[in-house]
Amino acid sequence: MIEASAPARAGVIGNPTDGYGGSLISCTLACRATVRLVEAQHLELAFHGQETVIGDESDLVLDGGVFDAARSVIRYLRIADRKLRLVGESEIPFRSGLAGSTAMLAAIFGAVCKFLGLELNRYQCAETIRHIELNYMDIQCGYQDQYMTVFGGLNYLDFRTKEIYRDIAEEVYATVEPLAGLVSGLPFVLIHTGVQRISGSVLKPIRERWMDGDPSVVEGYREIGELAREGKRAMLRGDWEELGELMNRNHEIQQALGASGKINDHFIELARANGALGAKLAGAGGGGTIIALHHRPERLIEAFRKEGDPKIWTLEPSPGLTVVDI
Repeated sequence: MIEASAPARAGVIGNPTDGYGGSLISCTLACRATVRLVEAQHLELAFHGQETVIGDESDLVLDGGVFDAARSVIRYLRIADRKLRLVGESEIPFRSGLAGSTAMLAAIFGAVCKFLGLELNRYQCAETIRHIELNYMDIQCGYQDQYMTVFGGLNYLDFRTKEIYRDIAEEVYATVEPLAGLVSGLPFVLIHTGVQRISGSVLKPIRERWMDGDPSVVEGYREIGELAREGKRAMLRGDWEELGELMNRNHEIQQALGASGKINDHFIELARANGALGAKLAGAGGGGTIIALHHRPERLIEAFRKEGDPKIWTLEPSPGLTVVDI
């Protein structure tokens, strides 16, 4: 049996400029998507309590359901004739803005590559997963999710020169700079707002505006990329007040572009009212999860608990895509 898993991630600052040649700081969470692969009599898929059998390529048509990621990997690798069983499950809330779909895609891809004996370095793996997501699943996406689910940890990511989509053979690799060993403590809290969204539905309209040269988008995302580079300096100095101010500016720009929403803004305002130095979206927006910076995270958690029973996490620089024989 082969077991592969990949983590959720949260954008600390700089998102969503990973699709626009920008820079980010991003960190993984402890929750993961896991896939197990065993040989079988047919090509069988079992995800989130649902099962299906792939008889031939006609069974690989996407329908927006739980099998789309596996179907896309099978199509890309052209293995519809293989006999194996893929079983997937995830601790990452569905459409929470924490890269849950990409984590599952990464785990599927890692398990199948291991089964086929394909060896890719982490950069190749991240770029291939992104290629599948964009071109086989038709999801408008940047590069943060794929690099973070593969590399794991706490990283400064630089995507400059990657603002224009290229064929996978011509893609330049991102710069991945690990920061976990240089930072003492991560006083952040994440809260899932309960709103589900598909990242492509949020990113596509803004991408179109950026391609059309909309000054508010072009200048806004240029500034957010700079905020991430300034945020790296603040984080490495332990200057949480400055980082909080930069996070707040990051959110102001996203909010002005219409990528936030009433529920997100409510929790962001709640975080700030309870002493958060900074609060913003952890993903692309339109729902999902917010991230807040607070000197005493436990106080913020108490405030969030009063809103009902929301899902709450802290940042945990955990390993990226892991594939093992068990």
